[in-house]
Amino acid sequence: MIRSTEPFESILAAMRNGAGALKQADVPFLLGGGLACWARGGPETDHDVDFLVRPEHVEPGLEALEQAGMKTERPPEHWLVKAYDDGVLVDLIFEPSGLRVDDAMFERAQELEVYAVRMQVAALEDVVTTKLMALSEQNLDYRSVLEIARTLREQIDWASVRERTSRSPYAKAFFTLVEALGIVPA
Repeated sequence: MIRSTEPFESILAAMRNGAGALKQADVPFLLGGGLACWARGGPETDHDVDFLVRPEHVEPGLEALEQAGMKTERPPEHWLVKAYDDGVLVDLIFEPSGLRVDDAMFERAQELEVYAVRMQVAALEDVVTTKLMALSEQNLDYRSVLEIARTLREQIDWASVRERTSRSPYAKAFFTLVEALGIVPA
């Protein structure tokens, strides 16, 4: 997975450009990933911009980003498409970690002003669930989800996340760790 190492201001500019293009094209989206956490007081991200879209909105979304001047790409992964805004990666994700972006995810979202743009922001429980479900033997880096847990713990419904990730042994290990650290109640 290619990660952006652009300055945070460049990532925010790409988010703004992408959100503007999607709004102008009437493509419903949610801000996801690290920026959804940052919008609620979490840490800055040094990676990319994640927009969550329903599967039926992938093509119009990709077209909107392309019309906004972004270079688009259809990677071999079946769960997202990509665009680049001045080198910053912008993902349109429709099946994060085997889950599906659906009406329920949109209903759990909250409208927030993010960098002077009003937009729907994915629920923290959805962000943490997708991050935990993405963990595997090949991708076993707890850093970002641990940082989110530390900074936003009071805002997250941990019982919901625990239930939704119960089939993942890596999520179980995460809960053992955060309970031992006193971040999440047992």
